[in-house]
Amino acid sequence: MEDLDTLVLRTALAWHVQRLPVILVTVARTWGSSPRPPGSLMAINERGETVGSVSGGCIEDDLIHRVRDEGVQAVCAGDRPVVLRYGISADQAHRFGLPCGGTVELVLEPVSAHSRLDELLLACEQRRSIQRTLDLQTGHAALQAGQFDGLPRLDEHRLITYLGPQARIIVIGASDLSRYLCQFALSLGFEVIICDPREEYRASWQLPGVMVSEEMPDDLILRLQPDSRTAIIALTHDPKLDDLALIDALQSQAFYVGAIGSRRNSEQRRERLRTHFDIAEPALQALHGPAGLYIASKTPVEIALSIMAEIVAVKNGVSQPLTTPVILGKAMHENPLLAVLQAETT
Repeated sequence: MEDLDTLVLRTALAWHVQRLPVILVTVARTWGSSPRPPGSLMAINERGETVGSVSGGCIEDDLIHRVRDEGVQAVCAGDRPVVLRYGISADQAHRFGLPCGGTVELVLEPVSAHSRLDELLLACEQRRSIQRTLDLQTGHAALQAGQFDGLPRLDEHRLITYLGPQARIIVIGASDLSRYLCQFALSLGFEVIICDPREEYRASWQLPGVMVSEEMPDDLILRLQPDSRTAIIALTHDPKLDDLALIDALQSQAFYVGAIGSRRNSEQRRERLRTHFDIAEPALQALHGPAGLYIASKTPVEIALSIMAEIVAVKNGVSQPLTTPVILGKAMHENPLLAVLQAETT
């Protein structure tokens, strides 16, 4: 399953190839509360068909009516992008369903060959981060290497946005827990790869949209060279598979590396990695084990939810004091006094 940005770009390009006039809408800036963050994308064709979103729905309705009634060229003043602002007045905020005090500024861009959406999509598929600079006077876009998570920048001459690879998760081990975890990951827009060299585990394991690898986990990690948009989770309970994957994963750029197991098993794993494989202490401290946030999970689907919640929290930059990892949550559940002490120190 593609993430939403990629889906918007691919759909906009497909409409353009079909010779349907298309507008690419980008949330450039927001003030106050806003339903969608800066950088969010939406595409509208001349028939009023849409993909993506820029608000809770009311702004989309207004844009669709404009495009249907006036046409793409009229809305965009010919072939040039235009800037629209919603929510400046209390009346607009009420009319367009914006939160109290919310204001959103949009750039509407008529899609053309100068938009270079095909090149942008190719870069994302190749897991390259791109800075896209749109000239507001000409509608021409320039592409260059850039960071993935930069905030858009808008002035009277140009809009600069940043796009990059889809979030990806590599799951070590094919099991019921893996199946639930992969389903959650797919619904959250992750690219999902599952790795298990054991034929008996792979035989009955199928899930549409998931790439299945028969390689040894460490070979897969070395081949893929995980980037900063990749999470890796080991679920086999087999040190011969999990440990080898973790050795290379902890030395990669992956934003999250985790493994399931009890607190005792997790400490034994760290000791093995420290003693036998000389993994540095900072890397061991970065290992999430037992993986997941504490939600008193019991069943495989609850454990999968717990792990996926932690992965999303790390991806979104939520610091650990605001979350409760499994190892701390279980300890506080067993010792209520520890929970009181933890609350007093945070």
